[in-house]
Amino acid sequence: MYEVFEHTADLGLRVRANSLEGLLAEAGRGLFSLIVTNLEQVKSVQERLIRIEGGEPEYLLFDWLNELLYTFDVEGLLFCEFSLQLDATGLTAMCRGEAMQLDRHGMDHEVKAITYHGLKVQQASSSCDGHDRWLAEVIVDI
Repeated sequence: MYEVFEHTADLGLRVRANSLEGLLAEAGRGLFSLIVTNLEQVKSVQERLIRIEGGEPEYLLFDWLNELLYTFDVEGLLFCEFSLQLDATGLTAMCRGEAMQLDRHGMDHEVKAITYHGLKVQQASSSCDGHDRWLAEVIVDI
């Protein structure tokens, strides 16, 4: 689950999930929901494998979102589905989506950069149902 919040002249993204993989996938969806108004209309017709090296959750989140934004800026690819796997050296993600088409995808915000300001990733203690809870916040420059 993700939600957007206002932050001075920028926007913030708050993400919650039961796992770190889920958190990163939701953060990806959240990022693209800032870029287009109708993320649900993005079709899963292209695949892209992305590998991010690193082990610290904050840096993984930052580098992950940065790579997604870079791919959008350079190739115009919008992603709507993410299958992620974490290992000791980083993350591997299969991203699915399609090229942006202005006649179908409504542009919402021009995301210029992912920032370190306010960046946090936290793992909460186990809940009563036995699942770990993860929370992340990141500010994006618009």
